[in-house]
Amino acid sequence: MKTFNKYIASALIAGLGFTSCTDLSETLYDTISEEQYEFTDKDVQSMFGPVYSSLCTAYWGWFGYNDINEMSADQWCVPYRIGIGWGDLYIPMHKHQYHNELSFFSANWDFIYKGVNACNKMMANTMVQESEESMSQLRAYRALYYYMLFDLFRNIPLDTTYDHEAGWLPEQAAPQETYDFIVSELQDVKGKCGNEVELGKINNYTVNMLLAKMYINHNAWFNDHSDNSYYGKAIDELNEIIKSGKFSLATNYLDNFRESIDGSPEVIFGIPCEEKYQGGNYMANLWMHEAGRATWEFSGWATGGGAVMPQFLDTYDSDDQRYTDCWISGQQYTKSGAPIYVENDPLVYTRELHSIDLPGCYPFESERLVKYEICSGEKGTSVDDQVFFRYAEVLMMKAECLLRLGGYNGESEQVAADLVTQVRQRNFRTSPGKAVRTVAQLKGGSCYAYGHRENQGELGGEDKWIVTYEGGDDILLGGLLDEYGWEFVGESNRRQVLIRFQLTNGQNVWNGKSWFCKDAVNDVNDHHYDIFPIPKNVMDGNPKLVQNPGY
Repeated sequence: MKTFNKYIASALIAGLGFTSCTDLSETLYDTISEEQYEFTDKDVQSMFGPVYSSLCTAYWGWFGYNDINEMSADQWCVPYRIGIGWGDLYIPMHKHQYHNELSFFSANWDFIYKGVNACNKMMANTMVQESEESMSQLRAYRALYYYMLFDLFRNIPLDTTYDHEAGWLPEQAAPQETYDFIVSELQDVKGKCGNEVELGKINNYTVNMLLAKMYINHNAWFNDHSDNSYYGKAIDELNEIIKSGKFSLATNYLDNFRESIDGSPEVIFGIPCEEKYQGGNYMANLWMHEAGRATWEFSGWATGGGAVMPQFLDTYDSDDQRYTDCWISGQQYTKSGAPIYVENDPLVYTRELHSIDLPGCYPFESERLVKYEICSGEKGTSVDDQVFFRYAEVLMMKAECLLRLGGYNGESEQVAADLVTQVRQRNFRTSPGKAVRTVAQLKGGSCYAYGHRENQGELGGEDKWIVTYEGGDDILLGGLLDEYGWEFVGESNRRQVLIRFQLTNGQNVWNGKSWFCKDAVNDVNDHHYDIFPIPKNVMDGNPKLVQNPGY
């Protein structure tokens, strides 16, 4: 049974039902005037429902932040499933054939701006304004929402007030203005959000992490690699987290992906999900074949839609526990150990895939993601808390910045190798020597066999392979890129990392490499795919907006 902060719980209920009064044995604010009751910081935070719930929706809403960052990257996708369907909206995400009517773009725009609006509304409340910690957390939350929007769309309206005159329409801010605003807000609230680590509640270390994210991505976001000082700034923020001594790597990798993660020493900031208040994670529903639910006695809906690229699976070391922790393959069994059959055929998950859409993938194709704990009954993964920032990423980001700088403030590149080794050690207990990473390995190429790899033949017929061989030797810091892939698969950061890492010709991996049925961009100077188009419905409703270049 997870422990659940009662103030966040009551806030989530408030966010799910704005006009209802739910007795949680807390103060009923509609029956006590401000003159009769002295409001505390905790009282104020119990009113944060829309702020908390908006983040859960933004992250796990259908087509939301996790989907857009993961389904467009080089690890997994949602193909057309032969005999089942799916894929029509997901195929262009995989192939990077973007247009402004894809639901992914409008969903993220709407979900995340609802969070911004919830923050602005709360900050306009005079009672909230009297609490410095609450105001600081709201500003940090708003900066988090804008960080997400900036990463996805770049040219976005920057709205910081709640009340607007009739007919008001927002104007786009220049990317530099938005970037400076986010950084300024975070710098201003540093040290003012509290040191206590509670799910859903932004703390001082979350602010450090957000600033580090702003700095480490700066050069990639602006496509300007002339100033490496931002990597040093990122290290400074990451060192504050490390030197606090509040965090450490969890003993077991999967401790970060349980139904309850509030006991993990690795979690810096997480999104709470709980059956009575708010669920979110639907990975079990997305990945499991309907018959495969019997392994966990999971009775919720299942689509069997998700598919992992064999090219990614082939990169795992055979002794890396993260492969076993994250993926299942082969013959599937019920919880009691009996083999599962589908219309007299054994349910066997295979590694190889046919294609994203021509002809698509067959129902049994693809190993299945089981990284997030699958609970019995209808719950599946929906009640799993979601880690947003964790300590392993602090260590990996510091390693990356040290390698990019060739060392910083007396810490050498060897420190970077030691940090990555530290992250790997819990996953190579049976072969501890394999946990050790050298500077040369991290700075070398990727072991991912990049290239188009598609079989357009039909099952049982003649294979029709379309294959190109690109490899990963030309990826700068390719070994470190692989480390990010193994450690953070399914955690919404893969797209961002692929945009940040470069090839020797100056392209980023996101544009410069092919995988599965997605092809590389031929023009090394074309970076417009780094951001997504502004949704059509948003453009139609606001003539002040200008579409992102290239769309």
